[in-house]
Amino acid sequence: MVDEVVTAWRPDVPGLTEVLHARFTDHVYPAHTHEAWTLLLVDDGAVSYDLDRHAHGATGAEVTLLPPGVPHDGRSQFPGGFRKRVLYLEPATLGEDRVGRAVDRPAFGDVVLRERISALHGALHGDRLEAQSRLALVVERLGQHLDRDVRPAPDVRDDAVADRLRDLLDAHVVEGLSLDDAAALLGRHPTHLVRAFARRFGIPPHRYLTGRRIDRARRLLLEGLPAAEVAVAVGFTDQSHLTRHFRRMLATTPGAYARSA
Repeated sequence: MVDEVVTAWRPDVPGLTEVLHARFTDHVYPAHTHEAWTLLLVDDGAVSYDLDRHAHGATGAEVTLLPPGVPHDGRSQFPGGFRKRVLYLEPATLGEDRVGRAVDRPAFGDVVLRERISALHGALHGDRLEAQSRLALVVERLGQHLDRDVRPAPDVRDDAVADRLRDLLDAHVVEGLSLDDAAALLGRHPTHLVRAFARRFGIPPHRYLTGRRIDRARRLLLEGLPAAEVAVAVGFTDQSHLTRHFRRMLATTPGAYARSA
């Protein structure tokens, strides 16, 4: 028997109130409500639940979205329990007017949406701009599902705005720039900025910013600064954050790179 395991935290990402990763074997949720939208991925097993007194199920093939203020419970559908990842979205993220639609249809068999949500989970301990960018794309597609209007991602060409966003990122390499702030400054929707930038430069904004930080880190490491100081000096949260991106970019650690000089 596997013990119940729960990990929860509050991410520094506007629009998200909480993140929950859990492995349950015998636990049964009593009927309850949330103030937030509950965005659920089941990674192992399956969940049975009642939403507004109607029976539903959640499996690994679907994305489940439970609306705020509506009673629901939950239990493992099969022996052995289940493993899940949950994001709690602020009520205004999807709007009160969509609650009824989510009650009518709380699950979406959408591979693209599931991949976007999973990538968002992976970004929550990393760069804030990446998490915000991924959240914007997730919210956009959730809204399309609730509006029954799912469509392919648009091919956005807005080179002038993409160039201005690059200039903003260049001016805020160390302190960073939130996607919402950039959208307000440039007068465009966050998803428009992400797509326009990727169309123009071939990479999303967060990856461009990370590359700029890695370039600065390389120079400082070769000048002899300790990796822990370099991490903070170029905009990473700590040395482990720098090491993770440095290894991904150069297949080596900051310390090994410095010693190679």
